[in-house]
Formats: sequence, C-alpha cells, structure tokens
Amino acid sequence: MSTDSVVKASNWRLVEVGRVVLIKKGQFAGKLASVVEIISQKKVLIDGPETGVPRQAINLGQVVLTPLTFALPRGSRTSTVSKKWLAAGVTEKWNATSWAKKIAQRERRAALSDFERFQVMVLRKQKRFVVKKALAKA
Repeated sequence: MSTDSVVKASNWRLVEVGRVVLIKKGQFAGKLASVVEIISQKKVLIDGPETGVPRQAINLGQVVLTPLTFALPRGSRTSTVSKKWLAAGVTEKWNATSWAKKIAQRERRAALSDFERFQVMVLRKQKRFVVKKALAKA
C-alpha cells in the first residue's frame, strides 16, 4: 500500500494555547478569541482583547476551533495576548479565510432591504437568461 492513498488526520483541530477560536454561543457569539490556558478536558480560558471578548473560562462546546494559531505563552496577560495577536496579524488572516467571507456574506444578506432583495432577484434572472442563451447556442 502506497503512502499516497493514506488519509491524514487534520492536526490543526488540536486544543492548544494560542489556538484561535470562534465563539458560537452566548453573549459574544460570532467573535474571535484565543486560548490562553487549558483548564480541563472540556474547559479553556480564552481572551480576545482585540475583538472585545473579556478573559473568561468557557466550555469547548460553546466554541469552534479555527485553523489559525499564533505563539503565545501559557497563562499570558491580556496585554501580552493583544500584542501577540496584532504581531501575528490574526484578524487579517481570519478576514482572508473563506469561512469569514461566508459569515460576512450571510450577515450582509440578512441586512438587505426589500428593494435590495428585489434587485438581487432581477440580477439573478438576468444571469440565468444569459446562461440559457449561451447553452442554447452550444
């Protein structure tokens, strides 16, 4: 059996200090934070000074691990987390991911007015017409 056909596990899903997490439940849902300390198998201490998330213990069921990490010493203070976050450019890296773009698109669509939804419908109709016309020629 060749090594090419072996499926490799995704190692980025490890809970580790410096791992960036997306909070999915609670007051700070939708915001990013960083793991500062691992308390137990189910709880971690997070801090997100650049995103407005205060330092707190949180259940791992309330967060989603992202593939982003940065170097951070265990139990770092909020000021250290902030400096390392900015130095690593975590916010810019997050905004460049397709995950963040999908979330932004979902929020944008949810905020559309009636007229903007109508415009989207008309544009989709026009696009569909052009595609059908091109397929009919082929």
